[in-house]
Amino acid sequence: MLITIPDILDAAALTEAKELLAKTGWADGRKTAGPEAAKVKRNEQADLSSRSGTALHTLLNDAIRKNAVFQAAAQPARLSRLLVSRSGEAQGYGTHVDNALMGTGANRIRTDLSFTLFLNDPADYEGGELTIDWAGMIHSMKLEAGSLLLYPSTSLHRVETITSGQRTVCVGWVQSQVRTSEQRDILFDLANLKVSVRASLPEGAPEHLALSKVIANLRRLWSEV
Repeated sequence: MLITIPDILDAAALTEAKELLAKTGWADGRKTAGPEAAKVKRNEQADLSSRSGTALHTLLNDAIRKNAVFQAAAQPARLSRLLVSRSGEAQGYGTHVDNALMGTGANRIRTDLSFTLFLNDPADYEGGELTIDWAGMIHSMKLEAGSLLLYPSTSLHRVETITSGQRTVCVGWVQSQVRTSEQRDILFDLANLKVSVRASLPEGAPEHLALSKVIANLRRLWSEV
C-alpha cells in the first residue's frame, strides 16, 4: 500500500527542524548506499551525530513514532535510524530497490516498508518527485512539507532529478510486526473502521467489542514477536 500521512510535523515542528538543519553539517550521500544504489545516488546527507543533528533526529523520530496513522498502517516492530538528505540542481537518486537488511548487530532490521517525510515545500524546487513502480503502475509523489509517504520497500523507486531549487527530506525504514502487505492492509482497514464505529455507535455497543476482538485475534495470528 501507498499511504500519504499529512501533518506528521506541524508548523512549529517544521520551523524547529529547519533551524536545526541550518546548524548541521552535510556529507556525500553515497556513503550510506549499498554498492548498486551508490551508482545512481546523487545527494547529500545530514550529520545526525552532531549536537544539532541528534536533536533533529529526536524531533523527527518522536513525531513519526507518535503518529496514530503511521502506527496503524506500518504496525512497526522496529524502525531504522533516520537519514536526512538534500538534493540540489542536477541531483537525484536513480531507480533502485532498498536493501533487504539494514544496520548491523542489534540494530539490524528487515526492511518491509520505506518512508519519506518531506521537510520543505514543493514550490521550493522543480523536479524531485518520488516515483514508485508499484502494483503495475507508476506513482509520482511530491508532498507538502510535514507530510509523509509510506510505501513498500520491495518496490523500485527513484527521486527525479532536481532542475532548480533544493529538496530536503527525512527517510527511514520499518520492520513490521506483520510481515505481509495484505495482512497490514486488512488491519489498517479495520483500524479505520473502528474509528468510524466509535463515532457512530454509543459507548458499550456490542459492535465495539466484536471489532476489537477481531483485530486482536488477527494480530495474534499474524504478528511476529
